[in-house]
Amino acid sequence: MRFLVMVMGDEATESGKLPTTEELAEMGNYNEELVKAGVMLTGEGLHPSSKGVRIDYSGEKPVVIDGPFAEAKELVAGFWMIQTQSLEEAVDWLSRAPFRSGHVEIRQVFEDAEFGDALTPELRAQSERHRTQGAKNA
Repeated sequence: MRFLVMVMGDEATESGKLPTTEELAEMGNYNEELVKAGVMLTGEGLHPSSKGVRIDYSGEKPVVIDGPFAEAKELVAGFWMIQTQSLEEAVDWLSRAPFRSGHVEIRQVFEDAEFGDALTPELRAQSERHRTQGAKNA
């Protein structure tokens, strides 16, 4: 099972404050544990929303809205893509993350098989090509 773990933002991440050397070292050690266990697929921190945009699709044409965005605690400041045997195992791993405040959200990623007959063999092959090429692009 794959899970997207979203590290939620706060005033510090939205201000652009970077982690200290000690915090980077702690997170690096934690990430190394995830990698060695075969759990971590990828993970990155994100720039503050002031450097991003949102695209609103509710009208006839998409509208681009420049950041920053309100409610820092509802914004994503970083992420991991992990692979575990269960949600419980994902929770166990993230319970060991070296955070001192804030929260993360863990959401399971859909697998092709979950789409049933709606995902035709052609669409399934296309999806696999996208994953393979995306991995090469990384």
